[in-house]
Amino acid sequence: MGTIAALAGGVGAARFLRGLVRAMPAEEVVVVGNTGDDEIFHGLHVSPDLDTVTYTLAEAVGATGWGLADDTFRTLEAYARYGEPTWFRLGDADLATHLYRTSRLREGATLTEVTAEIALAWGVKARLLPMTDDRVATVIDVATAAAADAALVGGTPPIPPGDGEPVTMAMQEWFVRERAQPPVAAVRFEGAAQAKPGPAVLDALAEADAVLLCPSNPVISIGPILALPGVRDVLRARRARVVGVSPIIRGATVKGPADRLMAAAGIEVSCAGVASIYADICATLLVDESDADRVPDVESHGVRAAVAPILMRDADGAAELARRALDLAG
Repeated sequence: MGTIAALAGGVGAARFLRGLVRAMPAEEVVVVGNTGDDEIFHGLHVSPDLDTVTYTLAEAVGATGWGLADDTFRTLEAYARYGEPTWFRLGDADLATHLYRTSRLREGATLTEVTAEIALAWGVKARLLPMTDDRVATVIDVATAAAADAALVGGTPPIPPGDGEPVTMAMQEWFVRERAQPPVAAVRFEGAAQAKPGPAVLDALAEADAVLLCPSNPVISIGPILALPGVRDVLRARRARVVGVSPIIRGATVKGPADRLMAAAGIEVSCAGVASIYADICATLLVDESDADRVPDVESHGVRAAVAPILMRDADGAAELARRALDLAG
Protein backbone atom coordinates (compact mmCIF):
# COMPACT_ATOMS: atom_id res chain seq x y z
CA MET A 1 0.00 0.00 0.00
CA GLY A 2 1.17 3.54 -0.76
CA THR A 3 0.32 6.62 1.25
CA ILE A 4 -2.77 6.91 3.40
CA ALA A 5 -4.20 10.33 4.18
CA ALA A 6 -6.19 10.99 7.33
CA LEU A 7 -8.34 13.93 8.36
CA ALA A 8 -7.87 14.51 12.06
CA GLY A 9 -8.68 16.65 15.03
CA GLY A 10 -8.88 16.00 18.75
CA VAL A 11 -8.00 13.21 21.13
CA GLY A 12 -9.94 10.45 19.34
CA ALA A 13 -8.08 11.14 16.12
CA ALA A 14 -4.71 11.16 17.84
CA ARG A 15 -5.39 7.79 19.47
CA PHE A 16 -6.54 6.32 16.16
CA LEU A 17 -3.42 7.63 14.44
CA ARG A 18 -1.28 6.04 17.12
CA GLY A 19 -2.78 2.75 15.98
CA LEU A 20 -2.45 3.61 12.29
CA VAL A 21 1.33 4.10 12.53
CA ARG A 22 1.52 0.63 14.10
CA ALA A 23 -0.60 -0.90 11.35
CA MET A 24 1.51 0.49 8.49
CA PRO A 25 4.79 2.36 8.00
CA ALA A 26 4.48 5.75 9.68
CA GLU A 27 6.37 7.38 6.82
CA GLU A 28 3.45 6.55 4.52
CA VAL A 29 0.85 8.32 6.69
CA VAL A 30 -0.15 11.89 5.86
CA VAL A 31 -2.28 13.64 8.48
CA VAL A 32 -4.32 16.73 7.61
CA GLY A 33 -4.90 18.40 10.97
CA ASN A 34 -7.63 20.79 12.04
CA THR A 35 -6.49 24.34 12.84
CA GLY A 36 -9.91 25.88 13.45
CA ASP A 37 -9.20 25.53 17.19
CA ASP A 38 -5.96 27.54 16.97
CA GLU A 39 -5.89 30.51 19.30
CA ILE A 40 -3.57 33.15 20.74
CA PHE A 41 -3.00 32.69 24.45
CA HIS A 42 -0.65 34.98 26.36
CA GLY A 43 0.71 36.22 23.04
CA LEU A 44 1.52 32.70 21.86
CA HIS A 45 0.09 30.83 18.86
CA VAL A 46 -1.36 27.57 20.19
CA SER A 47 -2.41 24.77 17.80
CA PRO A 48 -4.19 22.30 20.11
CA ASP A 49 -5.12 19.63 17.57
CA LEU A 50 -1.76 19.62 15.81
CA ASP A 51 0.04 19.38 19.15
CA THR A 52 -2.20 16.60 20.43
CA VAL A 53 -1.38 14.51 17.36
CA THR A 54 2.33 15.31 17.63
CA TYR A 55 2.61 14.48 21.33
CA THR A 56 0.53 11.31 20.96
CA LEU A 57 2.59 9.96 18.05
CA ALA A 58 5.73 10.84 20.02
CA GLU A 59 4.40 8.79 22.96
CA ALA A 60 4.68 11.91 25.13
CA VAL A 61 1.06 12.96 25.58
CA GLY A 62 -0.50 13.51 28.99
CA ALA A 63 -2.93 11.10 30.60
CA THR A 64 -5.90 13.32 29.70
CA GLY A 65 -5.08 12.96 26.00
CA TRP A 66 -3.58 16.43 25.53
CA GLY A 67 -0.56 18.35 26.76
CA LEU A 68 2.63 16.62 27.83
CA ALA A 69 2.93 13.80 30.34
CA ASP A 70 4.08 14.82 33.82
CA ASP A 71 4.06 18.51 32.91
CA THR A 72 3.92 21.17 35.61
CA PHE A 73 2.08 24.50 35.64
CA ARG A 74 4.26 26.77 37.73
CA THR A 75 4.48 29.42 35.03
CA LEU A 76 0.70 29.77 34.78
CA GLU A 77 0.39 29.73 38.56
CA ALA A 78 2.83 32.62 38.74
CA TYR A 79 1.10 34.39 35.85
CA ALA A 80 -2.22 34.27 37.70
CA ARG A 81 -0.66 36.46 40.39
CA TYR A 82 -1.02 39.38 37.98
CA GLY A 83 -4.72 38.79 37.52
CA GLU A 84 -4.35 37.26 34.07
CA PRO A 85 -6.80 34.54 32.96
CA THR A 86 -5.26 31.07 33.01
CA TRP A 87 -8.27 28.89 32.25
CA PHE A 88 -6.56 27.41 29.18
CA ARG A 89 -3.96 25.22 30.82
CA LEU A 90 -0.55 25.33 29.17
CA GLY A 91 2.12 23.32 30.94
CA ASP A 92 5.67 24.53 31.48
CA ALA A 93 7.24 22.14 28.96
CA ASP A 94 4.31 22.56 26.56
CA LEU A 95 4.96 26.31 26.52
CA ALA A 96 8.25 25.66 24.73
CA THR A 97 6.35 24.37 21.68
CA HIS A 98 4.17 27.47 21.56
CA LEU A 99 7.15 29.78 22.06
CA TYR A 100 8.95 28.11 19.17
CA ARG A 101 5.90 28.17 16.89
CA THR A 102 5.21 31.84 17.61
CA SER A 103 8.83 32.85 17.08
CA ARG A 104 9.08 31.04 13.75
CA LEU A 105 5.79 32.47 12.50
CA ARG A 106 6.99 35.97 13.37
CA GLU A 107 10.13 35.27 11.37
CA GLY A 108 7.95 34.60 8.33
CA ALA A 109 7.74 30.80 8.34
CA THR A 110 4.39 29.26 7.42
CA LEU A 111 2.40 27.10 9.80
CA THR A 112 3.05 24.17 7.46
CA GLU A 113 6.80 24.67 7.75
CA VAL A 114 6.73 25.12 11.52
CA THR A 115 4.51 22.08 12.04
CA ALA A 116 6.99 19.93 10.11
CA GLU A 117 9.85 21.29 12.21
CA ILE A 118 8.04 20.52 15.46
CA ALA A 119 7.11 17.01 14.31
CA LEU A 120 10.73 16.36 13.34
CA ALA A 121 11.96 17.56 16.72
CA TRP A 122 9.64 15.09 18.43
CA GLY A 123 10.68 12.21 16.18
CA VAL A 124 7.28 11.88 14.50
CA LYS A 125 7.69 10.03 11.20
CA ALA A 126 4.17 10.59 9.84
CA ARG A 127 3.76 13.73 7.76
CA LEU A 128 1.61 16.26 9.60
CA LEU A 129 -0.02 19.00 7.51
CA PRO A 130 -2.07 21.86 8.93
CA MET A 131 -5.30 22.16 6.97
CA THR A 132 -4.35 25.74 6.00
CA ASP A 133 -1.71 28.38 6.60
CA ASP A 134 -4.44 31.01 6.72
CA ARG A 135 -6.50 32.05 9.71
CA VAL A 136 -9.70 30.03 10.13
CA ALA A 137 -11.53 30.31 13.45
CA THR A 138 -14.26 28.01 14.69
CA VAL A 139 -16.77 30.12 16.59
CA ILE A 140 -19.85 29.11 18.55
CA ASP A 141 -22.99 31.19 18.54
CA VAL A 142 -24.53 30.69 21.96
CA ALA A 143 -28.31 30.58 21.88
CA THR A 144 -29.04 33.43 24.26
CA ALA A 145 -27.21 36.22 26.03
CA ALA A 146 -28.89 35.37 29.31
CA ALA A 147 -27.92 31.71 29.03
CA ALA A 148 -24.33 32.67 28.26
CA ASP A 149 -24.22 35.00 31.25
CA ALA A 150 -25.51 32.25 33.49
CA ALA A 151 -22.84 29.87 32.25
CA LEU A 152 -20.09 32.44 32.69
CA VAL A 153 -20.77 32.59 36.41
CA GLY A 154 -20.95 28.83 36.69
CA GLY A 155 -24.73 28.52 36.76
CA THR A 156 -27.11 26.43 34.73
CA PRO A 157 -28.74 28.34 31.87
CA PRO A 158 -32.21 29.08 33.30
CA ILE A 159 -34.02 30.15 30.14
CA PRO A 160 -34.81 28.37 26.90
CA PRO A 161 -32.96 29.12 23.65
CA GLY A 162 -34.50 31.96 21.69
CA ASP A 163 -34.76 34.58 24.44
CA GLY A 164 -32.27 37.43 24.06
CA GLU A 165 -29.52 38.13 21.55
CA PRO A 166 -27.00 35.43 20.52
CA VAL A 167 -23.48 35.63 21.92
CA THR A 168 -20.47 34.53 19.89
CA MET A 169 -17.63 32.68 21.60
CA ALA A 170 -14.34 31.38 20.32
CA MET A 171 -14.41 27.59 20.30
CA GLN A 172 -11.92 27.29 23.17
CA GLU A 173 -13.91 29.75 25.27
CA TRP A 174 -17.06 27.68 24.83
CA PHE A 175 -15.42 24.27 25.16
CA VAL A 176 -12.74 24.83 27.81
CA ARG A 177 -13.64 27.94 29.78
CA GLU A 178 -17.40 27.30 29.78
CA ARG A 179 -17.09 23.49 29.73
CA ALA A 180 -19.40 23.29 26.70
CA GLN A 181 -22.38 24.29 28.83
CA PRO A 182 -23.93 27.31 27.02
CA PRO A 183 -26.61 26.15 24.56
CA VAL A 184 -25.44 26.24 20.95
CA ALA A 185 -27.38 28.06 18.23
CA ALA A 186 -24.84 27.70 15.43
CA VAL A 187 -21.25 26.82 14.59
CA ARG A 188 -19.32 28.88 12.06
CA PHE A 189 -15.85 28.66 10.51
CA GLU A 190 -14.80 32.26 10.10
CA GLY A 191 -12.38 32.79 7.23
CA ALA A 192 -12.81 29.31 5.77
CA ALA A 193 -14.37 30.47 2.50
CA GLN A 194 -11.44 32.81 1.84
CA ALA A 195 -8.69 30.50 3.08
CA LYS A 196 -6.55 28.25 0.92
CA PRO A 197 -5.86 24.64 1.89
CA GLY A 198 -2.27 24.09 2.93
CA PRO A 199 0.12 23.89 -0.04
CA ALA A 200 0.28 20.08 0.01
CA VAL A 201 -3.19 19.27 1.33
CA LEU A 202 -5.21 18.81 -1.87
CA ASP A 203 -2.45 16.82 -3.55
CA ALA A 204 -2.11 14.59 -0.49
CA LEU A 205 -5.83 13.81 -0.55
CA ALA A 206 -5.94 13.30 -4.32
CA GLU A 207 -2.86 11.08 -4.51
CA ALA A 208 -3.29 8.89 -1.42
CA ASP A 209 -4.31 5.28 -1.95
CA ALA A 210 -7.13 5.92 0.51
CA VAL A 211 -8.42 8.60 2.85
CA LEU A 212 -9.50 7.93 6.43
CA LEU A 213 -11.83 10.16 8.45
CA CYS A 214 -10.62 9.71 12.01
CA PRO A 215 -13.08 9.26 14.89
CA SER A 216 -13.14 13.00 15.49
CA ASN A 217 -15.93 15.41 16.27
CA PRO A 218 -17.56 15.72 12.82
CA VAL A 219 -18.74 19.28 13.48
CA ILE A 220 -15.73 21.12 14.93
CA SER A 221 -12.79 18.81 14.17
CA ILE A 222 -13.49 17.53 10.66
CA GLY A 223 -15.98 20.26 9.71
CA PRO A 224 -13.41 23.07 9.42
CA ILE A 225 -11.25 20.96 7.09
CA LEU A 226 -14.21 20.16 4.86
CA ALA A 227 -15.17 23.85 4.79
CA LEU A 228 -11.98 24.81 2.96
CA PRO A 229 -12.37 25.41 -0.78
CA GLY A 230 -11.64 22.30 -2.83
CA VAL A 231 -11.36 19.77 0.01
CA ARG A 232 -14.86 18.36 -0.24
CA ASP A 233 -14.59 18.27 -4.04
CA VAL A 234 -11.44 16.14 -3.88
CA LEU A 235 -13.04 13.76 -1.41
CA ARG A 236 -16.18 13.42 -3.50
CA ALA A 237 -14.00 12.34 -6.41
CA ARG A 238 -12.26 9.79 -4.13
CA ARG A 239 -15.41 8.72 -2.30
CA ALA A 240 -15.03 5.01 -3.06
CA ARG A 241 -11.69 5.03 -1.22
CA VAL A 242 -12.79 7.09 1.78
CA VAL A 243 -13.46 5.26 5.05
CA GLY A 244 -14.75 6.96 8.17
CA VAL A 245 -14.80 5.86 11.80
CA SER A 246 -17.81 6.93 13.84
CA PRO A 247 -16.99 8.87 17.01
CA ILE A 248 -20.49 8.12 18.32
CA ILE A 249 -21.26 4.85 20.12
CA ARG A 250 -24.83 4.02 21.17
CA GLY A 251 -25.88 7.64 20.81
CA ALA A 252 -23.09 9.08 22.96
CA THR A 253 -19.64 10.52 22.47
CA VAL A 254 -16.60 8.80 23.88
CA LYS A 255 -15.03 12.17 24.62
CA GLY A 256 -15.89 15.77 23.81
CA PRO A 257 -19.04 17.72 22.91
CA ALA A 258 -20.00 16.20 19.55
CA ASP A 259 -23.42 15.23 20.89
CA ARG A 260 -24.35 18.82 21.83
CA LEU A 261 -23.06 20.20 18.54
CA MET A 262 -24.74 17.60 16.35
CA ALA A 263 -28.04 18.04 18.17
CA ALA A 264 -27.82 21.83 17.79
CA ALA A 265 -27.39 21.34 14.04
CA GLY A 266 -30.46 19.09 13.87
CA ILE A 267 -28.34 15.98 13.25
CA GLU A 268 -29.23 12.75 15.02
CA VAL A 269 -26.61 11.91 17.65
CA SER A 270 -25.77 8.45 16.38
CA CYS A 271 -23.59 6.64 13.88
CA ALA A 272 -26.42 7.19 11.39
CA GLY A 273 -26.18 10.92 12.03
CA VAL A 274 -22.45 10.76 11.33
CA ALA A 275 -23.22 8.93 8.07
CA SER A 276 -25.60 11.71 7.06
CA ILE A 277 -22.81 14.30 7.48
CA TYR A 278 -20.28 12.33 5.46
CA ALA A 279 -22.60 10.72 2.89
CA ASP A 280 -21.30 12.66 -0.12
CA ILE A 281 -17.61 12.05 0.62
CA CYS A 282 -17.42 8.68 2.37
CA ALA A 283 -18.32 5.27 0.96
CA THR A 284 -17.83 3.24 4.15
CA LEU A 285 -18.33 4.02 7.83
CA LEU A 286 -17.01 1.86 10.65
CA VAL A 287 -19.53 1.65 13.48
CA ASP A 288 -19.19 0.00 16.86
CA GLU A 289 -20.38 -3.57 17.30
CA SER A 290 -22.90 -2.31 19.86
CA ASP A 291 -24.48 -0.30 17.03
CA ALA A 292 -24.98 -3.31 14.75
CA ASP A 293 -28.72 -2.73 14.86
CA ARG A 294 -28.17 0.72 13.29
CA VAL A 295 -26.53 -0.65 10.14
CA PRO A 296 -29.71 -0.22 8.05
CA ASP A 297 -30.00 3.39 9.24
CA VAL A 298 -26.41 4.12 8.23
CA GLU A 299 -26.89 2.48 4.85
CA SER A 300 -30.10 4.45 4.24
CA HIS A 301 -27.77 7.40 3.62
CA GLY A 302 -25.96 5.52 0.87
CA VAL A 303 -22.98 4.72 3.10
CA ARG A 304 -21.86 1.13 3.58
CA ALA A 305 -21.67 0.20 7.27
CA ALA A 306 -18.97 -2.07 8.67
CA VAL A 307 -19.08 -3.29 12.26
CA ALA A 308 -16.06 -3.54 14.57
CA PRO A 309 -15.04 -2.74 18.15
CA ILE A 310 -14.20 0.95 17.78
CA LEU A 311 -13.62 1.92 21.42
CA MET A 312 -9.82 2.21 21.57
CA ARG A 313 -8.89 1.04 25.05
CA ASP A 314 -5.17 0.90 24.30
CA ALA A 315 -2.64 1.16 21.48
CA ASP A 316 -3.22 -2.44 20.41
CA GLY A 317 -6.95 -1.82 20.11
CA ALA A 318 -6.26 1.30 18.07
CA ALA A 319 -3.97 -0.68 15.76
CA GLU A 320 -6.65 -3.34 15.22
CA LEU A 321 -9.19 -0.65 14.38
CA ALA A 322 -6.75 0.98 11.95
CA ARG A 323 -6.12 -2.35 10.22
CA ARG A 324 -9.85 -2.85 9.81
CA ALA A 325 -10.16 0.61 8.27
CA LEU A 326 -7.26 -0.12 5.91
CA ASP A 327 -8.83 -3.41 4.85
CA LEU A 328 -12.08 -1.63 4.03
CA ALA A 329 -10.16 0.96 2.05
CA GLY A 330 -8.87 -1.82 -0.16
